[in-house]
Amino acid sequence: MRLDGDLSEVWERDIVPTLEDFIRIPNVSVGFDPGWAEAGHMKRAVDLVAGWLRSRPIEGAVVEVQELPGRTPVVLVDVPARGGGRPDEGAVLLYGHLDKQPPLAQWREGLGPWEPVQEGERLYGRGGADDGYAAFAALTAIEAVRAAGGSHRRCLVLIEASEESGSPDLPAHLDRIGDRLTGTNLVVALDSWCWSYDRLWLTTSLRGLLGVELTVEVLAEGVHSGMAGGVVPSSFRVLRRLLDRVEDPDTGRMLVDALHVEIPAERLAQIEDVAADLGDVTASYPFLDGVEALGRTAAEQLRARTWEPCLEIIAAEGLPALSDGGNVLRPKTTAGLSFRLPPTCDARAAAAAVERALTADPPPGARVRAVAGTAESGWAAPPTAPWLAAALTQASRAAFGQDPRSVGEGGTIPFMGMLGRSLPEAQFVITGVLGPGSNAHGPNEFLHVPTAVKVTEAVAHLLDAHARS
Repeated sequence: MRLDGDLSEVWERDIVPTLEDFIRIPNVSVGFDPGWAEAGHMKRAVDLVAGWLRSRPIEGAVVEVQELPGRTPVVLVDVPARGGGRPDEGAVLLYGHLDKQPPLAQWREGLGPWEPVQEGERLYGRGGADDGYAAFAALTAIEAVRAAGGSHRRCLVLIEASEESGSPDLPAHLDRIGDRLTGTNLVVALDSWCWSYDRLWLTTSLRGLLGVELTVEVLAEGVHSGMAGGVVPSSFRVLRRLLDRVEDPDTGRMLVDALHVEIPAERLAQIEDVAADLGDVTASYPFLDGVEALGRTAAEQLRARTWEPCLEIIAAEGLPALSDGGNVLRPKTTAGLSFRLPPTCDARAAAAAVERALTADPPPGARVRAVAGTAESGWAAPPTAPWLAAALTQASRAAFGQDPRSVGEGGTIPFMGMLGRSLPEAQFVITGVLGPGSNAHGPNEFLHVPTAVKVTEAVAHLLDAHARS
């Protein structure tokens, strides 16, 4: 298939201005904004995206906003097949999300989360790259296939609004969607990473996510630290000791066996292959002078961020700000623990094991609670079908001028695990635009627009190849 016209013109004329309006909407995900419904930001974002999708000239496409009581909505676009095979011969699901991470501080001067700024090829602002662009790219790819006289099978574009909170609302929507997913044999997700901006990068695995709130209580109320210090145990010290049960304090290695898995030989070989090309895989991290990365080689670092577990303390309560802290022995400390789990690790079993490790025999009789609020298993790609391997190579060459590369990723897309279990025969193409420096979830997030254009083109070629497979 030879695409007509230049997709970069569509992006510049039709998509980027709408993305800028999207960035201006502070539609923070439900897990960070319990009052999302009353605030109305999510509705504004949904209306913006759905309105743009409805405006596109795709014959037979049906755009709907599916709403369920008490849950964030999803946007669906059902596009009938065009050419190539019978309409009931397989279907494609194209996935993205439109909810955002919190704004976060420390954006550099001249930038902010809710005000789009375009500097050269970069469009700065929260949610443009993660993952506002996906809805526009998915439908534009379908448009491009039709305009070029190509073929595609029935496509269902699904844009959810709770992914950044672990997709708690998605299972209920999938139940409502029901048999509309029947026959889906190709899933294209546009919410992943790329190691460079010069080729199509494919994600072969995603880690799972375990969120635990660990609370240590020692008093009913705070008391004078001079009167109680040395007699009443510090809740922070007890919490620190409990963390040493699950994490080696010197190396960061997880000490709970249930969090580890055997890494498939194919993935180890893939890591070695990609590491040889990438060289320094930590170059995009904003290390302070003198701080050294963990892991001695690029392969070790890739393995650590894709197939090994890790822990970060992402939040804490009970600790006042420095300006508010008095000489008080505090009654309790709570820490938010975020574990990344290997792709094939059973998240529920991991949650139970971590809870047991943290709460058994608390020192010195302190009251300890460990509650796993999130436990999402990861995802590992099935073997790639020969037709898809050939199609991906052709798509990457057409859009980027280079062969694609594949590697696992350390983040989590809960939907992929759900789909992997419900569509065991489907092929998966997980890709995205989150390349070096794009800083999803952090300050100064940006979308590299030329990469978004090329990913759109690659998806168009892939849809045509799928219809002809």
